[in-house]
Amino acid sequence: MLEIQPTGAVLGATVWGLDLSRTLDEQTFGRILRGLGEHGVLRFPDQHLDINELRRFSERFGEIQGPSAGTPEVAKANYAEVGVLSNMKENGAYIGLPDAGQDWHTDMSYREVMGFVNVLYGIRIPRRDGKPLGGTEFSNMHAAYAALPAAIRTRLADATATHNFEKFWEHMRRDKASTRPPMTEDQRRRRPPVVHKLFLTHPITGRKVLYCNPGYTTRINELPEQESEEMLTYLFAHQLQPQFRYTHTWTENDVLVWDHLGTIHRAIADYAADEIRLMRRCQVMATKVFNPEFSGLARAA
Repeated sequence: MLEIQPTGAVLGATVWGLDLSRTLDEQTFGRILRGLGEHGVLRFPDQHLDINELRRFSERFGEIQGPSAGTPEVAKANYAEVGVLSNMKENGAYIGLPDAGQDWHTDMSYREVMGFVNVLYGIRIPRRDGKPLGGTEFSNMHAAYAALPAAIRTRLADATATHNFEKFWEHMRRDKASTRPPMTEDQRRRRPPVVHKLFLTHPITGRKVLYCNPGYTTRINELPEQESEEMLTYLFAHQLQPQFRYTHTWTENDVLVWDHLGTIHRAIADYAADEIRLMRRCQVMATKVFNPEFSGLARAA
């Protein structure tokens, strides 16, 4: 029997009673969508999925983004749109992306069709003295929007923001000692800046969320440049206040699904090179969720 057990924190719930290697009926999937809207982050414990089973489950949410703009090793590590996140090496090369997401962002806000969910499958979890490392921290953008001063919500009600993939890429190289190479001109052509509304109406909850993030957002377009910079500094600090934040501690065989529209997140890089972390990931785009028939599954379940 499907049971959704909230963490009691500002985000998060554990979904019990499902085997994700099997095809879910529409009512069950609708309950997952509703839980995702309510809790933002869903943990499915004790899953045992091969690559195709992980992909099939992920595709229920929408189209999966193919391999992202990364190193040749990362591209080789992707099979059937299932990416590898790992600090493990074979023949001197990383088998996947070793430093993914190690600062605050939300996936694919830099795409014209934004991200909807991330599906991350924990295969090897680093541990030290028995304590799991490499957690994932989230912040609740429903709550962040609701807590904004009314004057800001009114003033920026129709504002848009620019998101740029290169901002996060260069931040990792400059500030996080990432070994990723500079972006090429071809990568820039494939990832031009895009514009989204600053306050989105969430398609499942029907409530507003604050849709900006320190990783990719570069400008509020309706404000003068200096004022935009000051406002983004304020919004980034606002959305990272402790009362909005929740950390998931990984266990082997967890599948974690989180809502990119209603949260921002970061990977916690508190493990050493010899403490192996191995994940499989599907980044799912918002190709279905803004369709009323699809989002209506949550209300019908």
